[in-house]
Amino acid sequence: MTSFLAAAIVAATPLLFATVGELIMEKSGSLNLGVEGMMLMGAIAGFVGAAGSQNAGVALLSAFAAGAGGALIFAFLTVTLRANQVVTGLTLTIFGTGVTKFIGNAYMGQSVPGPVRAFFAKTAVPGLSDIPFIGDVFFKQDIFIYIGYAVVALATVFLFKTRGGLNLRAVGENASAADATGINVAFVRYMACVVGGGLCGLGGGYLGIVYVPMWQVDVVNGRGWIAVALVIFSAWNPIKAFAGSLLFGALAILGFTLQLMEVSISQYLVDMFPYIAAIVVVIISTHRNMKEDLPPMNLSVPYFREDR
Repeated sequence: MTSFLAAAIVAATPLLFATVGELIMEKSGSLNLGVEGMMLMGAIAGFVGAAGSQNAGVALLSAFAAGAGGALIFAFLTVTLRANQVVTGLTLTIFGTGVTKFIGNAYMGQSVPGPVRAFFAKTAVPGLSDIPFIGDVFFKQDIFIYIGYAVVALATVFLFKTRGGLNLRAVGENASAADATGINVAFVRYMACVVGGGLCGLGGGYLGIVYVPMWQVDVVNGRGWIAVALVIFSAWNPIKAFAGSLLFGALAILGFTLQLMEVSISQYLVDMFPYIAAIVVVIISTHRNMKEDLPPMNLSVPYFREDR
């Protein structure tokens, strides 16, 4: 069980980054369905950065910048030009897929450089790793996973304990009222998109640099869509997003575990479990009526100041 949960944490990490990133964007009222595209751009940018520089820091920055760049395109089209958010997000996914295939074909089969792999090797956290069970599961991982823990904590504090987080939530709930109090709606949505997109890029970067240390064009493989479902499952709460990511990470590696246990079941059937669970989650979530479980009121609604 310890080994299974430790592996589930690894599988959950790309989902966690993408879910928190999408959650931040949606909290500001921006429904960006281009998570898959931003993750793909982050994956190829991180891999190219690692291959070109052999430096883990450059790889991380490249992944973040690529995801943020994709989100910036989305923000310009939906915030400034007030384009339809659903259509723009889907287009961003197609765009990210095309860019990744175009750039990634030259790197097919290449491995992540040794220095970068060494930097992301599993490292025990002194003291915490000695805690029975919990230490083995959570604190004997790679530094990317520890960054994920920090992202969850920082996102929670920012959203619910700071003025900036209050402003962001106010824009997502009622942009007109937020604007009337002096909040710059466009700035808040732009920043939420850039930061959220950067986190999605880091989620893809983890897949391209650490999880699968050899470039594959389909490395994201639908995880972006699962992240969108996880935002609903988590009720727009980063801590619940962590729990949901761990659940879906466990489902993602369930097939390998069953094979080790010599359980006779089709691998194709097992691979369907995360996507079936995503559908179930969305169906169940639509029937939640508690106020804290509902999406932001102005989600996907463009704001035009003159309409106030």
